[in-house]
This record gives sequence, structure tokens and C-alpha cells, in this order.
Amino acid sequence: MVEQCIELKYIEVFRSTLRWANTMREADEIFPGVVEYSAHLRALRDKRLANKTKDKSQRERLTAKQRISILEKTGGRCHICGGEISGKWVADHVYAHTYGGEHSSENYLPAHEICNRAKWFYGTEEFQWILKMGVYFRTQFEEVGNPNAVSLAKNFLEHETYRDSRRKSRPSDEPAQPSHPPDSAILST
Repeated sequence: MVEQCIELKYIEVFRSTLRWANTMREADEIFPGVVEYSAHLRALRDKRLANKTKDKSQRERLTAKQRISILEKTGGRCHICGGEISGKWVADHVYAHTYGGEHSSENYLPAHEICNRAKWFYGTEEFQWILKMGVYFRTQFEEVGNPNAVSLAKNFLEHETYRDSRRKSRPSDEPAQPSHPPDSAILST
């Protein structure tokens, strides 16, 4: 009886996972204006948060053998940025645990900690938009004298300084950063 309940729960989670995965699109739509684009991004965020599972189960630690196996899947490279992994790395859920992805070696790939934090648990389309915006903003930063790029870069650097100040672990020789968000922080979600 207990095994049947567990199997039914697994089937229910799997079906909900498939429904979520089947509704994901690629970031290729053209929007008529900023208002529509912003509304679309907000809808993606709301959908992501609404589909988040409430399962707070503790995952088992990976064994050394499992970690080696996971790292070998990509030849020792981060599956997000493609960079070589040397030193500390994390086992990233390919299919986010938040959406029902399992805590199993089959659902993990190696990632740099910073890449994994940036990926967070965004859905496919939402993450693609983030990447596209990042590439666009990067090209704007390279334009000398572009006032929009200067403003954006200033806001971004203030935001990163604030985020850095909130890190839990910091080498003792690093000075503490401000403990309040910058006035110009615009990325506060």
C-alpha cells in the first residue's frame, strides 16, 4: 500500500513536470514595446514561482565516486559556461529540483558555483532572455561614451557590490561592504 502511494506520487510529480516542460518556449518572440516585454518577463517569473514545488526534503550528499562520475560527464568542464573546472564546483540539477527534478546522479552536471547561482531555477525561456539581454548589454558597455551603457554599468556594479556584501563567507582580510542596497539598485527581484 505504501509502495503504491509512493508510486502514485511519483507519477503525479512526473506528469506535472511534463506539463511544465511542454509549456516552455524559446526566447525568440519580438515584442511591440517595453511594456509588453516587461509583462511577458513578469508572467514567466510568476509562472516559475507558481510551479515551484514545496518539497523541502534533504538531499543525500553525493559520494566521491558519484562526484567524479558527474564531473567526467562534461570532461571536467562547467556545463553552463563551458569553462574548465579546477577546484570547487557544484553538482547542478539539469532539471531543477524545484520543478520536481530528482536528486540523482543522472540529473546532475558539474558547474562553477557562480554559474549555478546565476542560472538559479529559471525556466528555459526566462534564462534564454537573461542570456540575450546580457549579450546585448555587454555590447552596449563596449560603446565608448554611450550614456545608457554608463548608467547601466554603474547600476550593475552597485548591485554586485551589494550582493557581495551579503555573502555568508568572506575571507577575513576582505573589507565588509555596505549592508544596505544601493539607491540605484534596479535588479531587486
